Amino acid sequence: MAELDKDTLMAELKAMIVDECDTEVEADEIDNDMRLVGEGLELDSLDALQISLAIKDKYSVRIEGGPDSREAMASVSSLADFILKAKQAA
Repeated sequence: MAELDKDTLMAELKAMIVDECDTEVEADEIDNDMRLVGEGLELDSLDALQISLAIKDKYSVRIEGGPDSREAMASVSSLADFILKAKQAA
């Protein structure tokens, strides 16, 4: 896979969120720092699981449970940072 830049990755993640979750929001309406789960975009734990599985399939990055996953799933920006950090460590 070619080197990812954060802006491209965030755009891909927004499209993935719209595809994977039952949301009325369009990808371009999702702010990079908007909370994903709970207040904000109002995704639930099942949505978070679907996003995690899609990320594993597309980017080969696992999001484990616990505090790290909550931090990673906080926003599109934090999710992109998590993926980029995992790719650098690999």
